[in-house]
Amino acid sequence: NLMFYFYAMPFVLADEGIIYSEADELSFEDKSYPGIKISYNAGVGMSAQDEYFLHYDPETYQMEWLGYTVTYFSKEKSPDIRWIRYNDWQTLEELILPKSMTWYKSEEGVITEPKGAAEFEKVLISESTFDDSLFKKTKGAVVVEQ
Repeated sequence: NLMFYFYAMPFVLADEGIIYSEADELSFEDKSYPGIKISYNAGVGMSAQDEYFLHYDPETYQMEWLGYTVTYFSKEKSPDIRWIRYNDWQTLEELILPKSMTWYKSEEGVITEPKGAAEFEKVLISESTFDDSLFKKTKGAVVVEQ
């Protein structure tokens, strides 16, 4: 579920086997954003060749951009970086989470124009866990092995 993964950035990037390094700065609309590159040790996760690039406002340190590569099907490193802009944030139960995100097109490594957006409304945060029965396979469901 990539939407949850994107929504929960950067909190989901704390697993063992992650490699953090400095990323090249990202420039957009005459502003530069420093960045952190996230890669993985071999055998970590479903796609160890995936890479993420978190870019933040140099004054507030708030994450504003997420670049990511997709290698799931090919299992090969990809030079094609896809971009999401974190437009604004909201504080919920002391957590800072995105209020909206916009996906952008890019050409030859340059971010060009918006291509889609998601807004998050009526977000609920709870310390309670769901009952396991909620996640049981429904009657007639088929499990597809990967």
